[in-house]
Amino acid sequence: MSSLSPTQSYNQEGVDGHIIPTDQNVLQKHVAFFDRNHDGLVYPWETFQGFRAIGSGILLSSVAAFFINFSLSRSTRPGKFPSLLFPIEVNNVQRAKHGSDSGVYDTEGRFVPLKFEEIFGKHARTHPNSLTSDELMEMLKANRVPKDYGGWLASWTEWKVLYILCKDNNGLLQKEKVKAAYDGTLFEQMEMERSLAKKNA
Repeated sequence: MSSLSPTQSYNQEGVDGHIIPTDQNVLQKHVAFFDRNHDGLVYPWETFQGFRAIGSGILLSSVAAFFINFSLSRSTRPGKFPSLLFPIEVNNVQRAKHGSDSGVYDTEGRFVPLKFEEIFGKHARTHPNSLTSDELMEMLKANRVPKDYGGWLASWTEWKVLYILCKDNNGLLQKEKVKAAYDGTLFEQMEMERSLAKKNA
């Protein structure tokens, strides 16, 4: 789902030894996981299936499917009549970027390494490479744009779900998990881990 062809060279940035393209729309890759039939569109039932695949419960998956598709669909379908099926067009997902966020994705959906490092440089005071629940909430408050209530809600929801799904046994959200969420590999990892756990059960 990249906006660039495989033959194009990428500017790359290392983050803790992990290479992330900085001129590729990694936001598309992040969202494409939920395009379960790979047709370029993400419908609410696919969002639900994606959340279930990474271990979310039925209630969280249902709420996430409604909130995400209802919020993003129209922005990703410029010039088209609104659809009651609320599809998200993967190739246009950067158009749905909201305010009051971390700035790790730029307006073209590309990864911004400096902004990623700022998350932990500014807010990870207890442990340098992880966030506590309180530190996460402080970061969200610091990112708020005045009166951007929709952006506040969207950011809170995204980070709260990430924290619930990915916190470790000590209640910490590790830097490597956040990095994987941004570069688009986290959901595939979680689905694979869950699948292996089922096979070994």
